[in-house]
Amino acid sequence: MRWATRAGVHIDRAACGWLIRRHVDPDAEFVFVADPAEVPSDATPFDMRGVDLSHHGSDCTFETILRRYELADPVLWRVAEIVHEADIDDGRYDAPEAAGLDVALRGLSMVCDDARVLELTGPLFDGRYEYHRRALLLGRTPA
Repeated sequence: MRWATRAGVHIDRAACGWLIRRHVDPDAEFVFVADPAEVPSDATPFDMRGVDLSHHGSDCTFETILRRYELADPVLWRVAEIVHEADIDDGRYDAPEAAGLDVALRGLSMVCDDARVLELTGPLFDGRYEYHRRALLLGRTPA
């Protein structure tokens, strides 16, 4: 399946790309557009104005995708808190690591094209997921 998002990938779009590939559509192909009117007819748009899979209410797109695809994994919801704070920075969640994640993603977007940002951030989100999965299982910060 094809998925389309705005060019200039930052935190929410990178996290959504990872979420889509790991938990919704393992064969996802991503298209990056400058204008929502450029979304191919065979692509599902996300993180752009006026589409279903975007910001809704106080949720970022990552949270919207979790809700739309009924992904109840508590580890994904912990990752969502970090993505939310990095993207929106409204203090809704206690996620001190969000600022560093945001800086890392912004830096990558300055030196890499969008497809490369998704490629490089995949393992970063895999690691973040595994860290929080282990923390949940152990009931403490993993070593």
